[in-house]
Amino acid sequence: MEKVRLGKTGLMVSRVGFGGIPIQRLSKAEAASVVKGVIDLGVNFLDTANAYSDSEEKIGEAIKDIKRENLVIASKSTAPDKKTFMEHLDLCLKRLGTDYVDLYQIHNVSTIEKRDVVFAPGGAYEGLAEAIKMGKVRFPAFSSHNIPLAIDIMKTGKFFVVQLPFNFVDNTAAKEAIPLAKELDMGFIGMKPFGGGLLHNAPVAIRYVLQFENVVPDPGIEKLSEMREIVSIVNEKKPFSSEDKKIIDDLIKELGDRWCHRCDYCQPCPQGIGISSVLTVESLLKRMPFRQVFNMANAGMEKADACLECGDCMKRCPYKLKIPALLKSKIALWKKVVAENAG
Repeated sequence: MEKVRLGKTGLMVSRVGFGGIPIQRLSKAEAASVVKGVIDLGVNFLDTANAYSDSEEKIGEAIKDIKRENLVIASKSTAPDKKTFMEHLDLCLKRLGTDYVDLYQIHNVSTIEKRDVVFAPGGAYEGLAEAIKMGKVRFPAFSSHNIPLAIDIMKTGKFFVVQLPFNFVDNTAAKEAIPLAKELDMGFIGMKPFGGGLLHNAPVAIRYVLQFENVVPDPGIEKLSEMREIVSIVNEKKPFSSEDKKIIDDLIKELGDRWCHRCDYCQPCPQGIGISSVLTVESLLKRMPFRQVFNMANAGMEKADACLECGDCMKRCPYKLKIPALLKSKIALWKKVVAENAG
């Protein structure tokens, strides 16, 4: 597979990467087989995280007999403080069976409050800088779901790589963040090229993202057949077309009044409901083991059931979503899935 330069890291990575969320649902042997198969297809960029339960460990099992220098491995920690961040990194290295990771990302820096803690004395960035000096990490990176905040962080010059949501619906990054990454020579990892499993036209989704030469998409893969299809689309090198755009325009019209972009402009909710978390729970269910999603989401889903339909959120939503109605539909879906997994 074609390889591209990941910004000023100088790392040469496959045109698409491998996202390690879905393999949480596989056995260790199944996951190892998928990861080895992905590598055999020419994918050398593997992206995982401490928050993805045993994903790091399963990737470690898969790569134990593969030359480390042939791979580019990225992982992440959500910890805002140095101590926990360093603990996550050491556990990451142990799980992966390696002395270093190429990228270690401060994960999900999506609020001003978290950003301030990350950069404060004793914060995660201090730990990241120390880890680079120790040789445990090669290059600094971060991820975010808040595009305006991410742009501010990119401009600090503290990071070599940024990871943001990017697909043909969540396309906000195309306006400023992607051009800025190119200007700053930062690597750009496009998370959720399939909208977290909610966009099903793979050729159109991949061709849309590949228009942007400095974006490396890292779709989450559970089945080797999925990556075979993606690799074939990449290798076909068919350009994004007017027909593709027409398909996208039709899909956006269909999804436009029900697709949460996780911008959180709808907040604060008077009832304390985490609106974006509720509206995107279906994506988690498609990618992660049910028990893990339940532990993460159930309290928030129960709180959402207390929505008073006051309409404050709808006034603030820039996408004009009918949020109370969408909450009801996601709550109904959640109750159905919980009932199906009872016991």
